[in-house]
Amino acid sequence: MTDRPRRNKVLVILHQDRSTPGRVGTILAALGVRLDVRRPSLGDPLPETLADHAGAMVFGGPMSVNDDLDWMKREIDWLGVPLREGKPLLGVCLGAQMLARRLGARVFSYPDRRSEIGYYPIRPTREADLLCATRFPRRVYQWHCDGFELPSGARRLASGGADFPNQAFVYGDAAFALQFHPEVTYQMMCRWTTRGDDRLARPGAQPRERHLGGWFENDGAVAAWIAAFLPVWLDAMAAGEDASGRVPLLSAAE
Repeated sequence: MTDRPRRNKVLVILHQDRSTPGRVGTILAALGVRLDVRRPSLGDPLPETLADHAGAMVFGGPMSVNDDLDWMKREIDWLGVPLREGKPLLGVCLGAQMLARRLGARVFSYPDRRSEIGYYPIRPTREADLLCATRFPRRVYQWHCDGFELPSGARRLASGGADFPNQAFVYGDAAFALQFHPEVTYQMMCRWTTRGDDRLARPGAQPRERHLGGWFENDGAVAAWIAAFLPVWLDAMAAGEDASGRVPLLSAAE
Protein backbone atom coordinates (compact mmCIF):
# COMPACT_ATOMS: atom_id res chain seq x y z
CA MET A 1 0.00 0.00 0.00
CA THR A 2 1.37 3.38 -1.00
CA ASP A 3 2.10 5.76 1.84
CA ARG A 4 -0.09 8.84 1.86
CA PRO A 5 1.84 12.00 0.94
CA ARG A 6 2.78 14.47 3.62
CA ARG A 7 0.54 17.49 3.33
CA ASN A 8 3.37 19.87 4.03
CA LYS A 9 3.33 22.64 1.46
CA VAL A 10 1.28 23.65 -1.58
CA LEU A 11 2.43 26.13 -4.21
CA VAL A 12 -0.19 28.86 -4.64
CA ILE A 13 0.09 31.00 -7.78
CA LEU A 14 -1.72 34.36 -7.72
CA HIS A 15 -1.74 37.10 -10.34
CA GLN A 16 -2.35 40.41 -8.53
CA ASP A 17 -0.75 41.97 -5.49
CA ARG A 18 -3.98 41.93 -3.43
CA SER A 19 -5.24 38.53 -4.56
CA THR A 20 -5.70 35.73 -2.03
CA PRO A 21 -6.65 32.03 -2.23
CA GLY A 22 -9.72 32.88 -0.14
CA ARG A 23 -11.68 29.95 1.24
CA VAL A 24 -9.32 27.43 -0.38
CA GLY A 25 -6.39 28.84 1.60
CA THR A 26 -8.39 28.63 4.83
CA ILE A 27 -9.28 24.98 4.19
CA LEU A 28 -5.69 24.05 3.36
CA ALA A 29 -4.44 25.75 6.51
CA ALA A 30 -6.95 23.73 8.55
CA LEU A 31 -5.53 20.58 6.95
CA GLY A 32 -2.07 21.54 8.20
CA VAL A 33 -0.79 22.69 4.79
CA ARG A 34 1.63 25.60 4.44
CA LEU A 35 1.05 27.93 1.49
CA ASP A 36 4.00 28.89 -0.69
CA VAL A 37 2.53 31.95 -2.44
CA ARG A 38 4.14 33.13 -5.68
CA ARG A 39 3.08 35.93 -8.05
CA PRO A 40 4.88 35.41 -11.39
CA SER A 41 3.18 38.50 -12.83
CA LEU A 42 5.08 40.55 -10.21
CA GLY A 43 8.41 38.83 -10.81
CA ASP A 44 8.29 35.88 -8.40
CA PRO A 45 10.13 32.80 -9.73
CA LEU A 46 8.50 29.40 -10.00
CA PRO A 47 10.31 26.29 -8.74
CA GLU A 48 12.08 23.99 -11.19
CA THR A 49 10.52 20.99 -9.44
CA LEU A 50 7.68 20.32 -7.02
CA ALA A 51 9.66 17.72 -5.09
CA ASP A 52 9.20 19.81 -1.92
CA HIS A 53 5.51 20.53 -2.55
CA ALA A 54 2.38 18.41 -2.16
CA GLY A 55 0.81 20.10 -5.19
CA ALA A 56 0.16 23.40 -6.99
CA MET A 57 -2.80 25.70 -7.45
CA VAL A 58 -3.17 28.41 -10.09
CA PHE A 59 -5.84 31.02 -9.43
CA GLY A 60 -7.52 33.71 -11.54
CA GLY A 61 -6.92 37.27 -12.62
CA PRO A 62 -8.25 39.95 -14.98
CA MET A 63 -5.75 39.11 -17.73
CA SER A 64 -6.29 36.66 -20.60
CA VAL A 65 -4.29 33.64 -21.69
CA ASN A 66 -4.31 35.27 -25.13
CA ASP A 67 -2.55 38.43 -23.90
CA ASP A 68 0.98 38.90 -25.21
CA LEU A 69 2.70 38.76 -21.81
CA ASP A 70 6.10 37.16 -21.27
CA TRP A 71 5.30 36.01 -17.73
CA MET A 72 2.05 34.44 -18.94
CA LYS A 73 3.91 32.38 -21.54
CA ARG A 74 6.49 31.30 -18.95
CA GLU A 75 3.81 30.31 -16.46
CA ILE A 76 1.87 28.27 -19.02
CA ASP A 77 5.09 26.51 -19.99
CA TRP A 78 5.89 25.90 -16.30
CA LEU A 79 2.66 23.90 -15.91
CA GLY A 80 4.59 21.09 -17.54
CA VAL A 81 6.38 20.62 -14.20
CA PRO A 82 3.41 19.32 -12.17
CA LEU A 83 2.11 17.46 -15.22
CA ARG A 84 5.40 15.62 -15.70
CA GLU A 85 5.88 14.95 -11.99
CA GLY A 86 2.31 13.77 -11.46
CA LYS A 87 1.71 16.27 -8.66
CA PRO A 88 -1.84 17.40 -7.84
CA LEU A 89 -2.63 20.51 -9.89
CA LEU A 90 -5.71 22.71 -9.63
CA GLY A 91 -6.44 25.55 -12.05
CA VAL A 92 -9.21 28.03 -11.19
CA CYS A 93 -10.69 30.34 -13.87
CA LEU A 94 -7.57 31.87 -15.49
CA GLY A 95 -5.65 28.92 -14.06
CA ALA A 96 -8.06 26.52 -15.77
CA GLN A 97 -7.63 28.37 -19.05
CA MET A 98 -3.85 28.22 -18.67
CA LEU A 99 -4.02 24.47 -18.13
CA ALA A 100 -6.26 24.06 -21.16
CA ARG A 101 -3.77 26.04 -23.27
CA ARG A 102 -0.81 24.04 -21.91
CA LEU A 103 -2.62 20.87 -23.00
CA GLY A 104 -3.10 22.25 -26.50
CA ALA A 105 -6.71 23.45 -26.35
CA ARG A 106 -8.04 26.74 -27.70
CA VAL A 107 -8.92 29.52 -25.24
CA PHE A 108 -11.41 31.97 -26.71
CA SER A 109 -13.50 35.07 -26.08
CA TYR A 110 -16.32 36.76 -27.99
CA PRO A 111 -16.13 40.08 -29.84
CA ASP A 112 -18.90 41.54 -27.66
CA ARG A 113 -17.05 40.40 -24.48
CA ARG A 114 -20.04 38.34 -23.36
CA SER A 115 -19.35 36.88 -19.96
CA GLU A 116 -20.46 34.73 -17.10
CA ILE A 117 -20.30 36.99 -14.06
CA GLY A 118 -22.52 35.89 -11.19
CA TYR A 119 -24.12 32.55 -10.34
CA TYR A 120 -24.85 30.14 -13.20
CA PRO A 121 -26.05 26.53 -13.44
CA ILE A 122 -23.68 23.77 -14.55
CA ARG A 123 -24.25 20.09 -15.31
CA PRO A 124 -21.74 17.77 -13.60
CA THR A 125 -20.95 14.30 -14.92
CA ARG A 126 -21.24 11.14 -12.87
CA GLU A 127 -17.46 11.13 -12.49
CA ALA A 128 -17.63 14.64 -11.02
CA ASP A 129 -20.16 13.53 -8.42
CA LEU A 130 -17.89 10.65 -7.39
CA LEU A 131 -14.71 12.69 -6.91
CA CYS A 132 -15.36 12.94 -3.19
CA ALA A 133 -18.05 12.21 -0.63
CA THR A 134 -19.98 15.40 -1.47
CA ARG A 135 -21.61 15.77 -4.86
CA PHE A 136 -20.36 18.38 -7.30
CA PRO A 137 -22.12 21.77 -7.02
CA ARG A 138 -24.92 22.56 -9.47
CA ARG A 139 -24.85 26.37 -9.39
CA VAL A 140 -21.51 28.16 -9.09
CA TYR A 141 -19.96 31.61 -8.95
CA GLN A 142 -18.36 32.78 -12.19
CA TRP A 143 -16.29 35.80 -13.21
CA HIS A 144 -14.91 35.35 -16.72
CA CYS A 145 -15.29 36.31 -20.37
CA ASP A 146 -12.89 33.67 -21.75
CA GLY A 147 -13.74 30.03 -22.28
CA PHE A 148 -11.79 26.96 -23.31
CA GLU A 149 -12.22 23.90 -25.48
CA LEU A 150 -11.80 20.49 -23.89
CA PRO A 151 -8.16 19.39 -24.26
CA SER A 152 -7.41 16.14 -26.04
CA GLY A 153 -7.19 13.33 -23.48
CA ALA A 154 -9.06 15.29 -20.78
CA ARG A 155 -12.36 14.16 -19.28
CA ARG A 156 -15.15 16.70 -18.91
CA LEU A 157 -16.42 17.00 -15.35
CA ALA A 158 -19.06 19.69 -15.88
CA SER A 159 -20.70 21.44 -18.79
CA GLY A 160 -22.44 24.80 -19.04
CA GLY A 161 -24.43 26.86 -21.50
CA ALA A 162 -23.88 27.24 -25.23
CA ASP A 163 -21.45 30.16 -24.88
CA PHE A 164 -19.16 28.43 -22.34
CA PRO A 165 -19.86 24.69 -22.64
CA ASN A 166 -16.78 23.44 -20.75
CA GLN A 167 -16.84 24.24 -17.04
CA ALA A 168 -14.51 21.65 -15.48
CA PHE A 169 -12.22 18.85 -16.56
CA VAL A 170 -9.61 16.44 -15.26
CA TYR A 171 -6.47 15.39 -17.10
CA GLY A 172 -4.89 12.16 -15.94
CA ASP A 173 -5.53 11.55 -12.25
CA ALA A 174 -4.40 14.75 -10.59
CA ALA A 175 -4.74 17.81 -12.89
CA PHE A 176 -8.10 19.55 -12.41
CA ALA A 177 -9.52 22.67 -14.06
CA LEU A 178 -12.48 24.65 -12.72
CA GLN A 179 -13.88 27.58 -14.70
CA PHE A 180 -15.77 28.76 -11.61
CA HIS A 181 -14.59 30.20 -8.26
CA PRO A 182 -15.06 27.92 -5.23
CA GLU A 183 -12.54 30.03 -3.30
CA VAL A 184 -14.67 33.18 -3.21
CA THR A 185 -15.82 34.42 0.18
CA TYR A 186 -18.66 36.89 0.69
CA GLN A 187 -16.11 39.63 1.38
CA MET A 188 -14.27 38.83 -1.86
CA MET A 189 -17.54 38.97 -3.78
CA CYS A 190 -18.36 42.38 -2.31
CA ARG A 191 -14.89 43.62 -3.31
CA TRP A 192 -15.03 42.21 -6.85
CA THR A 193 -18.49 43.62 -7.56
CA THR A 194 -17.38 47.05 -6.31
CA ARG A 195 -13.95 47.36 -7.91
CA GLY A 196 -14.99 45.53 -11.05
CA ASP A 197 -18.46 47.01 -11.39
CA ASP A 198 -17.74 48.12 -14.98
CA ARG A 199 -17.72 44.44 -15.99
CA LEU A 200 -21.26 43.99 -14.74
CA ALA A 201 -22.44 45.84 -17.87
CA ARG A 202 -21.10 43.14 -20.20
CA PRO A 203 -23.56 40.90 -22.06
CA GLY A 204 -24.45 37.93 -19.88
CA ALA A 205 -23.26 39.48 -16.61
CA GLN A 206 -25.67 39.65 -13.68
CA PRO A 207 -26.36 42.76 -11.57
CA ARG A 208 -24.64 43.03 -8.20
CA GLU A 209 -27.73 42.25 -6.14
CA ARG A 210 -28.03 38.85 -7.83
CA HIS A 211 -24.44 38.06 -6.88
CA LEU A 212 -25.05 38.81 -3.22
CA GLY A 213 -28.43 37.08 -3.12
CA GLY A 214 -26.99 34.10 -4.94
CA TRP A 215 -24.40 33.69 -2.20
CA PHE A 216 -27.04 32.85 0.40
CA GLU A 217 -28.83 30.47 -1.97
CA ASN A 218 -25.86 28.61 -3.42
CA ASP A 219 -22.66 29.01 -1.42
CA GLY A 220 -23.40 26.31 1.13
CA ALA A 221 -23.24 23.57 -1.50
CA VAL A 222 -20.05 24.99 -3.05
CA ALA A 223 -18.36 25.32 0.36
CA ALA A 224 -19.26 21.76 1.33
CA TRP A 225 -17.94 20.37 -1.95
CA ILE A 226 -14.58 22.18 -1.97
CA ALA A 227 -13.98 21.21 1.69
CA ALA A 228 -14.57 17.55 0.79
CA PHE A 229 -12.65 17.69 -2.48
CA LEU A 230 -9.38 19.29 -1.36
CA PRO A 231 -8.17 16.40 0.86
CA VAL A 232 -8.92 13.98 -2.01
CA TRP A 233 -7.09 16.28 -4.43
CA LEU A 234 -4.03 16.43 -2.15
CA ASP A 235 -3.85 12.63 -2.03
CA ALA A 236 -4.70 12.20 -5.72
CA MET A 237 -1.56 10.24 -6.70
CA ALA A 238 -1.16 8.15 -3.56
CA ALA A 239 -4.43 7.20 -1.91
CA GLY A 240 -5.63 3.80 -3.05
CA GLU A 241 -3.92 3.50 -6.43
CA ASP A 242 -4.87 0.34 -8.29
CA ALA A 243 -2.63 -1.74 -10.53
CA SER A 244 -3.05 0.64 -13.45
CA GLY A 245 -1.87 3.58 -11.34
CA ARG A 246 -5.32 5.21 -11.58
CA VAL A 247 -6.97 6.48 -8.44
CA PRO A 248 -10.37 4.74 -8.13
CA LEU A 249 -13.36 6.99 -7.58
CA LEU A 250 -15.82 6.48 -4.75
CA SER A 251 -18.43 3.88 -5.55
CA ALA A 252 -22.03 4.92 -5.80
CA ALA A 253 -22.72 3.17 -2.48
CA GLU A 254 -20.07 5.08 -0.53
